[in-house]
Amino acid sequence: MKDHIHYESAFEDYLQRQQIPYVAVDEAKRAAFRDAKLKSFDFIVYSRTQTNWLVDIKGRRWAARAGNRRPPWENWVTQADIDGLDQWEHVFGAGFRALLVFAYRLDDRAAEAPAQVVHQFRGQPYVFAAVPLAEYRTHARLRSPKWETVNMPTQQFARHVRPIADWL
Repeated sequence: MKDHIHYESAFEDYLQRQQIPYVAVDEAKRAAFRDAKLKSFDFIVYSRTQTNWLVDIKGRRWAARAGNRRPPWENWVTQADIDGLDQWEHVFGAGFRALLVFAYRLDDRAAEAPAQVVHQFRGQPYVFAAVPLAEYRTHARLRSPKWETVNMPTQQFARHVRPIADWL
């Protein structure tokens, strides 16, 4: 986890306030996998359920659009994100699954989210919405060949994404 990335810091604050046990991953201390070409993830979160989560935070801004239309669920990730998380699931084994957490920082004009899912951090509202890697990978479609990004179509994403509290 990088302290200077506010999305990750906001998520860590959420975990602390909810008293959810976690380990922030320090990329500099991945000695056991130093030579591996695995993209790192951000947190190991120990759930109250049977599944523990390997969490990769994807920061997005939820901003109002012209004509007061709802903003889209931006949910793109790189293919390297998916491949890395898939490999980490195999490294950790049974009892651990990868979870993509989309940390949306709400724009002042776009705050339509229910109050119970909004987390305030440093005076900014955030919503943490998540989808397990397996579901994301099943429905992901190529977004940009040049940037090697994929995303879930908005309707599919809306069917599978849930507030982070539902997963923990």
